Amino acid sequence: MPGRLPSRGRIPQSRDTARRKSTGKRHRLNAMRTLSWLPALRRLVPSERLAEDLATRDAHGGDAWFAAQRPDVVVFPRSAAEVGRILGFANRRRVPVTARGAGRGYVGGCVPQKAGIVLSLARLNQILEINVEDGVGIVQPGVITGKFQNEVERLGMFYPPDPASLDECFLGGNVATNAGGPRCVKYGVTRHYVLGLQVALADGSLVRVGGRTHKNKQGFDLVGIFVGSEGLLGVVTEITLRLLPLPPAQAVLIAGFASTREAAAAVQAIFRAGHLPCALEMADRLTLAAARRYLESGSIPSSQPTSGVAIPPGDSCLIVEVDGQLHGVREEARALASLLTEAGGLDVRLATDSADRREIWDLRRSFSYSLKATGLIKLNEDVTVPRSRLVELMSLAEELGVEHNIEVASFGHAGDGNIHVNLMIPPNDRQALARADHALDRLFKTVIEWGGVITGEHGIGLAKLPWWKMATSPELRRLHQKIKSALDPAAILNPDKFVGP
Repeated sequence: MPGRLPSRGRIPQSRDTARRKSTGKRHRLNAMRTLSWLPALRRLVPSERLAEDLATRDAHGGDAWFAAQRPDVVVFPRSAAEVGRILGFANRRRVPVTARGAGRGYVGGCVPQKAGIVLSLARLNQILEINVEDGVGIVQPGVITGKFQNEVERLGMFYPPDPASLDECFLGGNVATNAGGPRCVKYGVTRHYVLGLQVALADGSLVRVGGRTHKNKQGFDLVGIFVGSEGLLGVVTEITLRLLPLPPAQAVLIAGFASTREAAAAVQAIFRAGHLPCALEMADRLTLAAARRYLESGSIPSSQPTSGVAIPPGDSCLIVEVDGQLHGVREEARALASLLTEAGGLDVRLATDSADRREIWDLRRSFSYSLKATGLIKLNEDVTVPRSRLVELMSLAEELGVEHNIEVASFGHAGDGNIHVNLMIPPNDRQALARADHALDRLFKTVIEWGGVITGEHGIGLAKLPWWKMATSPELRRLHQKIKSALDPAAILNPDKFVGP
């Protein structure tokens, strides 16, 4: 078995408890260190953009995963030039720097493992341009994804990537993790929409890669190197995104199924019939049970998604969205409704009105909140398999739950084989944690044997680090290391992640 991260051995009662436990020793060590570089940083950065108080530092010590590390200081740059100056300073003095967006990641990707500087991009939050004629949008990394989508759609254009946290996450974080979402099945992931980047390299220099044209074979694909690099190769300071015309019509179908096997089989039937949905989502029995309790509890915080749509009967469900021209969408939606019924769908419903469609998608976005509301610790694994293995993956998840006496709730992007397999662990139950580790070993090993990957959109971060070597060959790891060494020879950027010094 791969080596375990210390933080995986400390399943907490709450994320705050976990952070106190996982960082207490380091906090004491940090207090004893002499930060000889800090006075010079204070002279370099205006005081209103530099935070040294414990509350701010703790708030920037991690993401939605439970591990954290308190940085020595948090800096809030307001320009690309300022980012470059800070990186140049840190590179000369060998100070670790961890870039941070909105902190909505699920794998501890922005945990500053070696303390140092956390570089918050929250104040680089301007939409610089939306050009309908060119089909491009230019943004700073701190722009909220959902805000950008709304502004684009107001002008009749369309930015497809739609991670579940789109109303909270930053576009810079989407680029860092190559984020996806339900619409990936038809439209692809963030990588497919990044035309150009401005990047601050580890030595402080600013470089532009790519451009604003929709085709570009001018040199190496350097855009692709930085998209999904998790902050290990540079800090993105500006993003040029490809926009599409906004489809004039959409329709959403939701159907229950007696089992996940039947629902997964219906996914294959949809593609065999020649359909390419905009989105194709799936949920299992435990996910639906949690959602039913959550939505009927009457104690849902108003800041979280709710839904006015009833969850269909059965132990699994599919959500299917199609888009395009009005006549074509109507015909395809009717055909899909018939197909789902023939495939065993229970209570197949069709929504064409925008409010009704929104209710169904609010239901989908409530799944993660529903599982968190159970009070169990949710280990969210975003494995991806070839689509032909979808039925087997859903069956494997159920087997793991029975075999290791753990509740396993699965939902996600069935259309592209990217399923969130959530192991639900009672707080402070070390035996359950040990069983979960064994379950994860089998999950990841089997997914790799099937030609899949251990992460489809969340990234490696810290959570997947124990399985990085299992998932990659020595040759591939050496290639990663060569790229890292070329761009960050002092290894200051997001240290102690999957590519070390």
